[in-house]
Amino acid sequence: MSIPAQKSGAPDEEPDGPEDRLRRFATIWSRAIFPSTATSLTRPEFEQHLLPLARELNETLHARPFDATPAQQVGTALVAAHCTDPDALSATLGVIDSYLVLYCGGNGPAELSTEDSRARSARIQHALAGGYSHALRERTLGEQEAIARSALAARSHAEQVLHETQARFQAVFAEAAIGIAIADLDGNVLEINDTLTRMFGGLDSHVRSRKLTDWAHPEDTPHVWRYYHELVRGERDHYRVEKPYYRNDGTVLWTNLTVSLLRDSEGHPEYQLALMEDTTERRLLNLRLRYEATHDALTGLPNRTLFFERLEKAVAARGGNRFGLCYLDLDGFKAINDSLGHAAGDRLLVEVADRLQSCATAQGEMVARLGGDEFVALTTGPDTAREVGDLACRILNVLSTPIRIEGRELTVRGSIGVVEGPSGIRSAAEVLRSADITMYRAKSAGGNRFELADEEADARAITRHGLTTALPAALERGEFFIEYQPLVHLGDGSVHGAEALVRWLHPQHGILGPDQFIPLAEHTGLIVPLGRWVLEESVRQANHWQERHSDGGPLRINVNLSPTQLHHPRLVAETVDVLERSGLEPGALCLELTESALIGADDGLLKPLRQLAEMGVDIALDDFGTGYSNLANLRRLPVSVLKLDRSFTRGMQRHPADPVDLKIVEGIVTLAHSLELAVTVEGVETAAQAEQLRELGCDTAQGWYYARPGAPDRIHSLVLADAV
Repeated sequence: MSIPAQKSGAPDEEPDGPEDRLRRFATIWSRAIFPSTATSLTRPEFEQHLLPLARELNETLHARPFDATPAQQVGTALVAAHCTDPDALSATLGVIDSYLVLYCGGNGPAELSTEDSRARSARIQHALAGGYSHALRERTLGEQEAIARSALAARSHAEQVLHETQARFQAVFAEAAIGIAIADLDGNVLEINDTLTRMFGGLDSHVRSRKLTDWAHPEDTPHVWRYYHELVRGERDHYRVEKPYYRNDGTVLWTNLTVSLLRDSEGHPEYQLALMEDTTERRLLNLRLRYEATHDALTGLPNRTLFFERLEKAVAARGGNRFGLCYLDLDGFKAINDSLGHAAGDRLLVEVADRLQSCATAQGEMVARLGGDEFVALTTGPDTAREVGDLACRILNVLSTPIRIEGRELTVRGSIGVVEGPSGIRSAAEVLRSADITMYRAKSAGGNRFELADEEADARAITRHGLTTALPAALERGEFFIEYQPLVHLGDGSVHGAEALVRWLHPQHGILGPDQFIPLAEHTGLIVPLGRWVLEESVRQANHWQERHSDGGPLRINVNLSPTQLHHPRLVAETVDVLERSGLEPGALCLELTESALIGADDGLLKPLRQLAEMGVDIALDDFGTGYSNLANLRRLPVSVLKLDRSFTRGMQRHPADPVDLKIVEGIVTLAHSLELAVTVEGVETAAQAEQLRELGCDTAQGWYYARPGAPDRIHSLVLADAV
């Protein structure tokens, strides 16, 4: 065994830095497995040999993306270092389980959460055990082949070197670490070694009294006995399988079994030689590691990995099979975590998991935890269209009973997305994505309910998600542009100003209106930089108009302001900066806010608007009449313009006009003027509407009757012959 050269310690190395913690981990590891290692090295030398392997485990723990495969090479290296005693693997896994996260959890570029660290540690143990098992098996099989060749040579040359061959054979036979048995072609056991006797419980007679064909087990693979009969007929010389046996006490012994055919000097089949490696402990260890890797540590439910395996099988099945999936997310779980703490949240999740398990007890049903407060329930069979709805109802019903935690009764609600359909059409990833989208649709509808998946709704949600993720890059690439719709003075038909309306020239979807992306920008917070860009471009354009058309008087530019922008602390400072850099007078700018944005606004929220109004910037209350405010509240709002929603003027498109609409508009205009507020009307589409609004005393109007939103150079070239 070669010993890697030690690295000289740097003089400025931290006494408790990553390298020091890594060496302490290697020290613990070497002390745990050195007593069971067949090596000529001293323990300090052996510790230095383990240090690179410890470093490999540390790097695997912090790898991004995480991949436990390198840990297999660590298991292989242990076998190469003669750590082949079963206690060496058990001790290694114990050290990793207890100390890897403790000493190496903080050695990576980013801190790992406890749950993530433990999950990674379990998968590292699983991979290391797999590499160790594979290497040990290859080593053992090599020994087995050598033994088989020795046995065959002993039988073939018995007459020539009988004494020497038998002495060699007996030494190998008696001292071998694996079980060896010799039987005739009828399956009668002739010879067994002590190792095999111990493997079967220590009773020699229990093994010798039975034929090989009596050692059947329900879990035998179909080809085991086919290989056996081919061997005794001389059609094959050996075979290798994994086979279980019953011991004399009824317990199960798992083995790697190699059976070789021994022929006489003329090549005729004479005996069969069986070599057995006891793999029971290793199998149980692998099963335990597999369980830990596929089950949630907190609730004991199957985790995302195992659930996705089951879902893939369900959606790929053929022959008229169907599946149903319920995707559950708890409503308000974050509030419970924030108020009662994560320990209470964990107890709540455990109780929810227990209740969900009670709902999915039928054949073909399973429940899993995907992470956080997200759970899934799967049902399969021919009638899932009915069963999945019943399953969703049962889940909501068991959650309706309050859960008592820390002396408090907590009411748990959940939103469920349901996907049901025939197998063999969609992939597991597509089904899970559809269920996730549908769950959020149920949550947005108020929660505590389930919704069925809808392909059109899924497509809209996917499109929204695509637009949301593309928004930041679109702003950087300059994909947004502004169109301007004229504001016309109803008294003389002159252009009073224009409203700036942002558009998105999307590479795939073409031109998108603000209703298609402004809500997404609000949700992501991108509305702040986007709104700043719109303000800068609009003010620059207004200043350009005034420079080119100074004889026609100043044109006012109306810019929409979102509720998120209103809450931004630098709204006033940035607006002032934009006006000063452009040279535009504050009185030429009007900021529009919807009525709903100002309902119930306190003085703190109104303060930036008052500051802007004091500077001379007009504030317009957009979509007036669609909210729940009243005209009396207008006194406390720093607005100078009311923009009536188009719903008030829709009745004026008919002839004669709706008298109720006329009275409402007349009353609003009268009261607004008494409060010294100007009135602008949106959605004017006919000359009759324009005339009636002029007679009612409205100040300005905009709509398709005058012009559709367009390029800035069209503002002064409108044909408004009928607008007087």
